[in-house]
Amino acid sequence: MSESSPTWPRIVAHRGNAAEFPENTLPALRSALELGLMHVEFDVQLTADHVPIVLHDASLERTAGLDRNALDMTWRELRDIKVNETTRLGDRYHDVGIPTLERTVELLAAFPKATAFVEIKRASLRAFGHEQVVTRIAEVLRPVAAQCVVISFDLAAIHLARQVAGLPIGWVLPEVSPLSSLKSEAIGPEYLFCDHELLRSSQGRLTRGSWRWVVYEVATAKLALELAARGVEFVETMAVRSLQRELSAS
Repeated sequence: MSESSPTWPRIVAHRGNAAEFPENTLPALRSALELGLMHVEFDVQLTADHVPIVLHDASLERTAGLDRNALDMTWRELRDIKVNETTRLGDRYHDVGIPTLERTVELLAAFPKATAFVEIKRASLRAFGHEQVVTRIAEVLRPVAAQCVVISFDLAAIHLARQVAGLPIGWVLPEVSPLSSLKSEAIGPEYLFCDHELLRSSQGRLTRGSWRWVVYEVATAKLALELAARGVEFVETMAVRSLQRELSAS
């Protein structure tokens, strides 16, 4: 089976190969790309001095064990902090740092056939404003813009990314409802992202439009294939290697 076969869902590496490496780090993203995945997803925040960094939580408690907010710190303060995720991964890693978006762009450039879904986090939008955040991220993404899709829960952010940089966009749905369908029709994103748990109450094929469906938190081939039967083209997972193996075995 080929991952790109149209009859099978394609795998998106959620925060890279995050089952085996600290999430949203260069080792996690590189591992997913070296496993042959053509789609990765990662999160972007801004530092206090407006440097885009790859990080999910504004708080450093979960990933670095520090009671600090990354959005209140400069890049100079953050660059030596280790995000080894010892609570989840134990002592497996000792020297994994927070990557800048610039370094991540360099990695993507080495895999020119790969596509990156770049999620703009709402914490940074609230702290620094939409124009500042979207403009800075778009500037850094410019060398690999053809490989990138900007996504967010925040509709204004992705609309601005399309206006400012002409980038394809994806909306991360907060809910599945008639209202979210109307909003999707209005903005016309290239992708709709959705937690698979939000789809449990519905049956049959998903709403079709200008978008392609990406469903996340998918850990098993059984669920991936069920979603594919409903029209889902992409499944997003942290369990990159095991899902890849299960789908191949299927």
